[in-house]
Amino acid sequence: MEDYDDQQQQPPKKSAKQNNALPLWGNESTMNLNPLILANIQGSSYFKVSLFKLKTYHEVVDEIYYQVKHLEPWERGSRKTSGQTGMCGGVRGVGAGGIVSTAFCLLYKLYTLRLTRKQVNGLLSHGDSPYIRALGFMYLRFTQPPADLYDWYESYLLDEEEIDVKAGGGQTMTIGNMIRQWLTKLDWFSTLFPRIPVPIQKQIESKLEQFARENNVSFAEPANDRYSKTGGRQYERPGVPAAREDYRGGGESSRRRSDFSGHCDRDREPARSSREGWSDDQRRGRDRERERDRDRERDRDRDPYRRERERDYDRGRDKYRERSRDRERRDRDRDYDRERKYR
Repeated sequence: MEDYDDQQQQPPKKSAKQNNALPLWGNESTMNLNPLILANIQGSSYFKVSLFKLKTYHEVVDEIYYQVKHLEPWERGSRKTSGQTGMCGGVRGVGAGGIVSTAFCLLYKLYTLRLTRKQVNGLLSHGDSPYIRALGFMYLRFTQPPADLYDWYESYLLDEEEIDVKAGGGQTMTIGNMIRQWLTKLDWFSTLFPRIPVPIQKQIESKLEQFARENNVSFAEPANDRYSKTGGRQYERPGVPAAREDYRGGGESSRRRSDFSGHCDRDREPARSSREGWSDDQRRGRDRERERDRDRERDRDRDPYRRERERDYDRGRDKYRERSRDRERRDRDRDYDRERKYR
């Protein structure tokens, strides 16, 4: 009787089928895609006709192998934003669409199949094409809870398989570099990944730093493709000699640290002679001011639409000035004609 009671109190175990189910996060009707991209996918003849015929996971994987050549959301040269004005001109995800890429059509087709955990793992470890693997990682980035992303990606952070992600070619990176970028940045060509909450983002960055220390690698972001933003040194793995002389080693490469650092002059340490007579309060006030400036710069860099808003503001200001000059010119001509008439 006691054994029977113990069995009744134990929770039922999950079946293998339940463990294989993959949760979906966010907006299940849109896959968290940009609305413009989703509308172009659903309206494209490739998705409605060609992909509609594919009913199984293996058929879609074969289609990826033969058709996907890059990972941009739009085909090269198909999206024109130069004719847009005002708030729509050049803004990501706004304005007229173009020809949506085969990669994103197939990504959404995978979503309609509601992949299982086993199927996603099959994509990530597929040996036939890096684009099959890349769409697996992208599927996770769009559909999985942010707290689970690092666990999915951790085993592949140092993956050295190369993939050309740009439409038309010319931007090759490793799988490991690509997924590290997806963990730390939202922007991907002309679209945005789902936003990761700040506390989870901090956890991911902390885990990446710990992973880098344990594996003796550096995940520092290079500036200008060759120099890191903070140290001015060439972006490299520890232990690998730099191709150029360290900027502190003298010679031509040590002329100006600002040539390599990517910082503006405002962030430089004041000259020693200018701070010798400062009080402690003045020094603390200066340090607080510099910290606020850095915070404002970081906030501006994190805003993906800042440049577009500034461009629209400048364009509107120039138009206003031009109208003011035209109005002054007309008033001046009218006054001149009136003076000639009554002379």
